[in-house]
Amino acid sequence: MVIFDGDKKVFKLDTDNTSYVLGITDEGYLGNIYYGKKISSTDVMYAMRTNEAPFTPAKLPGGKVDFMDRFPSEYPFSGTGDFRNTCISIRDSAGQEGLELLYKSHNIYAEKRKLDGMPSARGEGSMSLDIVMSDEAVGAEVVLTYTVYEECDVITRSVAVKNVSEKAFYITKALSACLNLETDISDILSLHGSWARERHIQRSKINYGSYVTESLRGEPGHQDHPFIAVLSEDCNENHGSIYAMNLVYSGNFTASVQKDQFGRVRTSIGINPDRFSWKLEGGEEFQVPEVIMQYSYTGTGGMTRNFHDFFRSHLLPPKWVEAERPVLINNWEATYFDFDDDKLVQIAEEASKLGIEMLVMDDGWFGHRNADNSSLGDWYVNEEKIKGGLKNLVDRVNSLGMKFGIWFEPEMISPDSELYKNHPEWALSFADREAGLCRTQYMLDFSRHEVVDYIYGKLHEILSSANIEYVKWDMNRPIAEAASLSLPADRQGEVLHRHVLALYEMQERLVNDFPDILLENCSGGGARFDAGMLYYSPQIWCSDNADPIERLMVQEGTHLIYPLSTTGTHVADCPNHINGRVTPFNTRADVALTGTFGYELDVTKISGEERSQIPAQIEKYKKYRKLIQTGDYYRLASFRENGRHDSYMVVSKDKKHAVIIYVQVVTDSNVISKKLKLCGLDSEKIYIIEGKEYAGNVLMNVGYIMKPLKGDFQSAVIEANSLDD
Repeated sequence: MVIFDGDKKVFKLDTDNTSYVLGITDEGYLGNIYYGKKISSTDVMYAMRTNEAPFTPAKLPGGKVDFMDRFPSEYPFSGTGDFRNTCISIRDSAGQEGLELLYKSHNIYAEKRKLDGMPSARGEGSMSLDIVMSDEAVGAEVVLTYTVYEECDVITRSVAVKNVSEKAFYITKALSACLNLETDISDILSLHGSWARERHIQRSKINYGSYVTESLRGEPGHQDHPFIAVLSEDCNENHGSIYAMNLVYSGNFTASVQKDQFGRVRTSIGINPDRFSWKLEGGEEFQVPEVIMQYSYTGTGGMTRNFHDFFRSHLLPPKWVEAERPVLINNWEATYFDFDDDKLVQIAEEASKLGIEMLVMDDGWFGHRNADNSSLGDWYVNEEKIKGGLKNLVDRVNSLGMKFGIWFEPEMISPDSELYKNHPEWALSFADREAGLCRTQYMLDFSRHEVVDYIYGKLHEILSSANIEYVKWDMNRPIAEAASLSLPADRQGEVLHRHVLALYEMQERLVNDFPDILLENCSGGGARFDAGMLYYSPQIWCSDNADPIERLMVQEGTHLIYPLSTTGTHVADCPNHINGRVTPFNTRADVALTGTFGYELDVTKISGEERSQIPAQIEKYKKYRKLIQTGDYYRLASFRENGRHDSYMVVSKDKKHAVIIYVQVVTDSNVISKKLKLCGLDSEKIYIIEGKEYAGNVLMNVGYIMKPLKGDFQSAVIEANSLDD
């Protein structure tokens, strides 16, 4: 619900359990008054304290009110006395940089508008608010858009910057949102890592000054994540306050938390202003990415389930939200580049006998690519490896009762490719020096429309040539040279954002032209696992490292925000190809249950014992597939925190069914059993676990006794069903 109290000049945005309140001062400044548990009244302007004047220049003559360096500005701007982190800066035609945004008008309406050229949440059943802010001197209008999703306790925010003058100006900074908080916030929650160990949870203290997590890589990256949360000191999995923002964007980002001179906290998120600028001509508009914002007073677990429900209901491709995903086998770790059509069919023949439903042909099928230094951009079938062509291979795999998928890396070009020889100017590079290689490849210049159209045309041709039902879209290097040979000097700061917009355009075209193809995004593993990509693809490869112990921490951080059904999870070869760890086949499968589930190994070479386990593993996954895809997720124990074991559970929405996964990472001697306090059950129901009856309130308060398992890296899957089912 969105309410405007005209007498008090207050906006109140209500979800089922929260209120977000904004106020307009007499001078026209828009401030954030309150965000927290739901309140009933709009009589809250007093909390903005505009009559206080601590040591800063005043807006009004005589220094009476509205001192910008302490004002809780809803969309803070630079150049008028707010010396904290701001959201927007514009350089005008005279070279001056600064803004003063004042309230002009607003509009409240049902549902929401789709953002132009950008992924954004759908608006079914929602209410939206546009607030127009204006700087007449610069000729800029800034439209702040809010959409309220009551049942998820989520508010989305986005910004459109309009040039209403006749002269061009340059946007040098345009973040998506900020929050000003004065509550008992003391900690920061963010996600960090590296290749093969993405999205580890980090909790740190808020100190005076600024904390920043960001990416300058042209994608979110393995190292940081476009998410930031601030929380109370007592916040844990089940109680306490947390304020979170997740950016719907797949490029450079910045997220910051700043504690100012008065002890107040400002947190903001958006496109990274480093290496960014955008020339806006008169009459043009620039769309800023959307942010998913929420407040939870039921701890990090409440935040997680709000995010999961929101993604499933409003952002993931609707066709795939409840559709069963196929159990696939990918040939990458089985063969790397050393394969031909006969080898792939051999893998498919064995896989089909075991119950696997799809074969995915990974890197190495095109051009003359037999290593990672060749042929990117030459998207035609290598018929020396795929004899008889792609359709013949797909038909052979389909005849086994299996679906077929294929790998692409559309944003790249190899130095030895025919495409590069014909169009060296199509690679991103500086005019006066050779571009740097990474994984022996260059980035294509997606700021050129002819490049985007050419590459998409090649993909379309391949996908139209055979019965292909799955695409893995990869990106295996960051963008270093953010420079285009086709753009003028004053538009070079647009290159990175233009690349992201072109990526969205291509994926939009793909899912519209091939609506039945299942798209899975990937970027050297999980470097582009973000909400923007999930708008087009219902699942993303979580990490190149499928070692189950590392995956406990990768998946814990990923599932903090994103539904289990979005994470690509595979049972991989052993010893693990990245860290060399040896783990039981059963444990690898159990950890992969809470994702899309598949295999990343050569089923023609594994032991008979492992081969015999695969049908049962697949049946177990299929048994819990719907529950994992649609249920509520609860973290019970964290290996990251305790160093010994990990546990989590999924509960059906009707609370009749639950599955608990337990992983004993390190065994101990002479220890007693562990007590797992289950979550999310119906306290009045009776549940059956391994033949014994337990009251729901007993399992959640007294706990379930988990006996020690024999050995390191052991796992167990425990099922709980209500007696009245």
